Amino acid sequence: MRTSTRRSHRLMALAAVAALTTGVLAGCSSDSNDTSSNPSDSGKGKTTLTVGTFGVFGYKQAGLYDEYMKLHPNITIKEDVTTRTDVYWPKVLTRLQAGAGTDDIQAIEVGNITEAVQTQADKFVDLGKDVDKSQWLPWKNAQATTKDGKQIGLGTDTGPMAICYRKDLFAKAGLPTDRTKLAALWKGDWSKYVNVGKDYMKKAPKGTKFVDSASSVYNAAIGGESQRYYDKDGNVIWDKSTGVKAAWNAAMAVATSNMSAKLKQFDPTWDQGFANASFATVACPAWMMGYIQEKSGTSGSGKWDVAAAPTAANWGGSFLGVPTASKHQADAIALAKWLTAPEQQEKVFAKQASFPSTPAAYPNLKPAAATTAYFSNAPITQIFSDSAKTIPVQVFGIKDQPIGTAITDVGILQVEQKGKTPAQGWSAATKEIKDVLGQ
Repeated sequence: MRTSTRRSHRLMALAAVAALTTGVLAGCSSDSNDTSSNPSDSGKGKTTLTVGTFGVFGYKQAGLYDEYMKLHPNITIKEDVTTRTDVYWPKVLTRLQAGAGTDDIQAIEVGNITEAVQTQADKFVDLGKDVDKSQWLPWKNAQATTKDGKQIGLGTDTGPMAICYRKDLFAKAGLPTDRTKLAALWKGDWSKYVNVGKDYMKKAPKGTKFVDSASSVYNAAIGGESQRYYDKDGNVIWDKSTGVKAAWNAAMAVATSNMSAKLKQFDPTWDQGFANASFATVACPAWMMGYIQEKSGTSGSGKWDVAAAPTAANWGGSFLGVPTASKHQADAIALAKWLTAPEQQEKVFAKQASFPSTPAAYPNLKPAAATTAYFSNAPITQIFSDSAKTIPVQVFGIKDQPIGTAITDVGILQVEQKGKTPAQGWSAATKEIKDVLGQ
């Protein structure tokens, strides 16, 4: 699972940059696996390519590195993994600025792609000249492309959204359990989803709520809005954005009602909520399905189902870029193209359910039989691919991530957990965002 960190970790990031600067400016990388200048490599006639990633990308796990090296005996691949995204990106930025210490291929998380496009494009190779762009979803290409048409990254996975729900709890609440009927009830508008929640709470099984949190609803709703926190010219418009307003209103309808379990996603209490079946629905991108299985346990098998979300939306996804500082640009470009090709994205999906950004892969996707059975034999690939194909092109900004975090972790939290009014929550978010923007 690879997503944007939900907290800014500003002080930690600055500390990471400061700690790395000395070594990078000296032309070395303390934790890079780059051995391209190693005499033993050159003696064997091999080229060593390093791939810098964060978290688990699945390339090693799916055997792709080994497969590529068999196809290209002159290439050795080494993966340089940084576990935490909030440490990874500041480290990459420092090395890009220094012009030294970068890996031959650098992964870029969707939350950082706009910063890379707007401030670091000259530090990356234009990959758009070397590929058939039609292989990728148009909106995915657009996220990694500068105004003058330079594409600095090739899309890896995406995070198309659906609604995962407990059909056993729906049945007890007297609601439809059929995924098609439910999708029709809330199609096109998150307020309709909220209305289903109101109906659920009328006869909710004891100890259960309709949804895990209001922030969950906000993140899902904003993930389908073309207008978010910035306009196409890079101006901050979060406080005037129609998309933010719609997502905020949906979240407030949840936060001011009794339908939320008030759980913070990825905290231990959220995990326990899955295990205890304490909420009936959760907005789920494709990569979350494995998480649901793990946290709900065997008792949830066959009780979870999947329906299309109210609107097509995205949460998560990354890119592979080739820094101009790479000593092996041609080989790195070839590897990046191969790793992100439909055939390889299919293999990663089969291993860990990372949903491809290449539509040609969709007809061939084969989710694990255990996953399909766990989610009541729902047509998982069809639901997620339909969403992926219709997600709108979204404009992201440099401070997109911390602005979103301020709204969810400050504004919405004030209302949902501290009993503040929506106006007070908005005011608290505004204050935090102004601090983030230095206003």
